[in-house]
Amino acid sequence: MAIEKEKLLDMYRTMVRIRIFEEKIAEDFAAGKIPGFVHLSAGQEANPTGVCANLRIDDIITSTHRGHGHVIAKAGNQYSLAPMVAELYGRKTGVNKGKAGSQHLSDMDIGVLVAEGIQGTALTLAAGAALTAKLRGTDQVVVSFIGDGTLNTGRFHEGMNMASAWKLPLICYCENNVWAESTNIYDVTNLTNITDRAVAFNIPGVSVDGNDVLAVYKVAAEAVARARKGEGPTFIEGKTCRRFGHFQGDTHLYRSQEEKDECMKRDPIPRFRKRLIEMKVLTEKEADKIQQEVQEEMDKAVKFALESPFPDPEEVLTDVYA
Repeated sequence: MAIEKEKLLDMYRTMVRIRIFEEKIAEDFAAGKIPGFVHLSAGQEANPTGVCANLRIDDIITSTHRGHGHVIAKAGNQYSLAPMVAELYGRKTGVNKGKAGSQHLSDMDIGVLVAEGIQGTALTLAAGAALTAKLRGTDQVVVSFIGDGTLNTGRFHEGMNMASAWKLPLICYCENNVWAESTNIYDVTNLTNITDRAVAFNIPGVSVDGNDVLAVYKVAAEAVARARKGEGPTFIEGKTCRRFGHFQGDTHLYRSQEEKDECMKRDPIPRFRKRLIEMKVLTEKEADKIQQEVQEEMDKAVKFALESPFPDPEEVLTDVYA
């Protein structure tokens, strides 16, 4: 599958944006500048980038507690990071007025239905959104990003069964970083290949190297095409790894040093950078310039957030459903 130069460069910038965003959030959370908890996705950038590069702005995604990268990838590089940064800092200028924070980001202007901290909940919501698209006769596609910890929940089976039975335009993308908090997924399921779960729903199950953005892009392109044509859902596993612990402050001592070292070797960003340079799509100088531009963008976004006001106390009961 040939991918035009502009899209390749766009995907590279997206991955760099996610990484720089996550590293800065890690730094400022440790400094006490960000309230609540944060769960970072550094090391997993190729997954949302490769998937969302196939989506339109009116397509919909649902996300997880580890969802910053999903939102950045879905938004596209033309969208400012400032409102998202302000949201994490709890400021009034945030995309959700400082009330959603890190775990519950939502922005329907860019097709982000919801990010959910409860495992599997967003998948059933995604099935509902896919049903809406089917009933309305649109060709929208819905992608639900889940972690491997969702696989053993009832909501996973409910959502996938509904999508399969009604041939909904839903893609369930599992970012399998092996660790559900501190539990190794292979210790709690009798599966070597988690894509075998797709057999129960009679839908395609595809496994891909989740640290190879081009491989992710191609697999996702096929799934998106199937969904748009009304051929139903696809289950995709992206084999990946997270560089940080489950949450910021987690020392992840349950992981061996060998595994952590291997995760660093599999880093998707230098891997993609090297590939683009070999393809003569990018030069070292151009790659460094992208890094610098994104760093400057993030610095401005943080400045915007820190200079923004907190929500007024009387706003606590506004923007709620009940």
